[in-house]
Amino acid sequence: MKWAIGFCVENLKVSCFSCGLRKGFNYQQNFSLVNIKLKWVKDKALDAVIAGERDLRAACNLVSILSLASNCCLPIYHLSRHRGQLGLPHDLKLSTFLRRYPTIFHESYVFDSGGTRVPCFELTPEALNLYHEELGVIQEGLKDLLDRLCKLLMLTKDRTLPLQTIDQLRWDLGLPYYYSENFIPHYPDLFSLVRLPDDRIGLKLLSWDDALSVSHLEKNAVLRTEELKNNCLAFPIGFTRGFGLKRKCMEWLKEWQKLPYTSPYSDASHLDPRTDVAEKRIVGVFHELLHLTIQKKTERQNVSNLRKPLSLPQKFTKVFERHPGIFYISRMCDTQTVVLREAYDCRQLIQRHPLVDIRERFASMMRQGFLGRSRGLYKKTANVGVEDPLKLAHGRKAGGNGLQSEVESDYDFSEYESDDSIHSSS
Repeated sequence: MKWAIGFCVENLKVSCFSCGLRKGFNYQQNFSLVNIKLKWVKDKALDAVIAGERDLRAACNLVSILSLASNCCLPIYHLSRHRGQLGLPHDLKLSTFLRRYPTIFHESYVFDSGGTRVPCFELTPEALNLYHEELGVIQEGLKDLLDRLCKLLMLTKDRTLPLQTIDQLRWDLGLPYYYSENFIPHYPDLFSLVRLPDDRIGLKLLSWDDALSVSHLEKNAVLRTEELKNNCLAFPIGFTRGFGLKRKCMEWLKEWQKLPYTSPYSDASHLDPRTDVAEKRIVGVFHELLHLTIQKKTERQNVSNLRKPLSLPQKFTKVFERHPGIFYISRMCDTQTVVLREAYDCRQLIQRHPLVDIRERFASMMRQGFLGRSRGLYKKTANVGVEDPLKLAHGRKAGGNGLQSEVESDYDFSEYESDDSIHSSS
């Protein structure tokens, strides 16, 4: 994939149009691009990155839940308590989902005291071994994980985020499933759990680290001394094949890239939110946020309630549509996922986090089990005797550090226009 400014058309039309209407538009030449409708161009390579992500995330979360249970086995009604955190379709039964992947989840039955047969699920030895490998990878990269969590909190004005908000980003950040209970308490010098004014529990970073307050864009600009000197850092740009080129739009983008860059870790209260400098700062915030994720992507709804913590204006997520050379919005899996273009060469991550390899191995096991089940290779088994399944539903194990067992088309993006109204359940 070529990273060059000269690949565009529709994204620049949108950017020119949006900035031309804002009162803060102060360029000498107004391009007067009006009545331009956003045109979304499908990127098959990046869509392929998202395909199957929902099932993989749900399966890995269930693996984490089962790994902390006695004998790594739980009855279905206990697993159903976590249904809201799995992101599965409402019309899909959890038991149906679990049975799709017999290479990971082994089904058996027990009988309760009333003689009713209750389905139970446990991890296969292969899945449990791979999960332990995952914990080892997290342990080896603990410093990196802590730094990324600290940087996330440093992006906020009070160095604090509700746990509900972090939960929505947990998979993308590579945090352990029970991070708030078995991970955070082991770093009392870094984090504190606090009660927020709205009575929710939040995670607060206790001290500022200047060494971490350097954005990814600033680090990469070290060799580009001229850009650093003028504080006019430019974002890497790339476009889906199918974009054309218009000179006026290209001139606008070049001018926008030359605007002053405001670090996402610095106070931006002095910026007029109507100006293009302020918009460049918003782009910089999400450019940095996506770089904190292990696969450089996240669902759009995951950041929709970050407006107040990040001190952003209303409808701030519109920058994803106005800058499709930086961000790509995938519509796979019945949701909108924002992908950082520069992080991918076609469908391959340029810098791969070790957890990505673990997840790909889980995905391979899932595919193998799904195909094998469709061929009738897996059969259900039943435990003999009467046993209360409540005995299998012990709570989470305490102790340790939490890592011990654990086509081009016009598209309406108005679904997320009201950012403050979207709150995923935790």
